[in-house]
Amino acid sequence: MTDALELDALWEDFHRVVNMTSQELAAWLRVRDADEDTEPLPDQAGPATGQHVLAILQKRRTDLTEDDLRVMRKVVDKVTDEVDLENEPVPEVTAEDTRRRHRLMTVGHDPLKG
Repeated sequence: MTDALELDALWEDFHRVVNMTSQELAAWLRVRDADEDTEPLPDQAGPATGQHVLAILQKRRTDLTEDDLRVMRKVVDKVTDEVDLENEPVPEVTAEDTRRRHRLMTVGHDPLKG
């Protein structure tokens, strides 16, 4: 179980690394999974972690489950491992940068957002 101080720190870290709004993330997940012929149902768009991040963004801190906390830790670790949040330069846009950006956007972090 997570104590109150740990929960506060995780909540702050999660909302620091997830810099997309729930609307932006939902739109990105729909666009990401759309193809020429089909568009997924909104609640089925994107990978499970992206959907879970979206659900967490729509919750109050008091409504979080242990599974939510696990996903929040995973997202914080993933983003902080890949991004220097304090000194992230605006990258030249290359194919690799685009893939990296899209991968991070799937969990709610847009590196190009200030």
